[in-house]
Amino acid sequence: MNKRVATITLNPAYDLVGLTGDIKTGEVNRIQTFGLYPAGKGINVGKILRALDIDVTVGGFLGKDNQSSFQKTFTELGITNRFQIVEGRTRINVKLTEQSGLVTDFNFSGFSISKEEWQRFAEESLKWLSDFNIVCVSGSLPAGIELDDFTDWMQRLREACICVVFDSSREALTAGLKALPWMVKPNRHELEIWAGRPLPTQEDIIIAAHKLHTAGISHVVVSLGEEGAILVNSAGTWLAKPPHCEIVSTVGAGDAMVGGLIYGLMMRQPCEHTLRFATAISAMTVGQSNVGNIDRQQLARLMAKVELTSLKQQASKNNNKKKDIA
Repeated sequence: MNKRVATITLNPAYDLVGLTGDIKTGEVNRIQTFGLYPAGKGINVGKILRALDIDVTVGGFLGKDNQSSFQKTFTELGITNRFQIVEGRTRINVKLTEQSGLVTDFNFSGFSISKEEWQRFAEESLKWLSDFNIVCVSGSLPAGIELDDFTDWMQRLREACICVVFDSSREALTAGLKALPWMVKPNRHELEIWAGRPLPTQEDIIIAAHKLHTAGISHVVVSLGEEGAILVNSAGTWLAKPPHCEIVSTVGAGDAMVGGLIYGLMMRQPCEHTLRFATAISAMTVGQSNVGNIDRQQLARLMAKVELTSLKQQASKNNNKKKDIA
């Protein structure tokens, strides 16, 4: 059966990626420019999946005034384009990586979505998204979209497609989680916002992840940067630590992980293999200035270096602790 994935990016961006020394505020900073790339979290996921030979369709909103590079990229990569064009410009995000590996983002504002534009998208997208094996909704919400309207659309999408993957932050993350997606991938900070408290230890993270899982989310993946990622599902709990890599840019590393997770789950690979695969793709991405370039031999070498640990026993202890607390 032909595997098909759709990704939705409601608030895409042109990513202006560069490398600099220590950023000095109030002074002139010299930047080594890597490129200006049509991007956005869902689009980055689509690039990864397309490089893995998966049929990908992308959708969301694009600004009318500067859409051409997006359209060109989709054509060159063989990605089907279902974006809705709206008045205004798609935003530009500046991503600066210092020599230490620290990344500073400057995310500019872009177009605003009217009530009518949202209603049109919501109704039309639900018709065509029902044809896909997996739908990935990633990124922030543009101005104009009400959180309740977004939650309602996510709930209707969940009814149309069983396998909905969700990766967002702040208020949009909370609104989308109400629909109980099939898989979510918060980072530690995003999980802390959802939990309403700091999660300083691995045990704290696992407890919070299990709370999401028991609420009805099949796969919960918490990305931890250089510390790796934790996967919680009905089969168990695992921690994957990536090998050391020279960092060019961490932009899109989380999106690359989402793409790897989708690929592994779609191909019905064991959970351990899927997490190892996704961690290796994420590690490969930090060594690149753009998302979507996959060297199969390098990927295999990185997979062999990923340190994977089963945390089943610890997860069992955490579940008992939650029962005691309750």
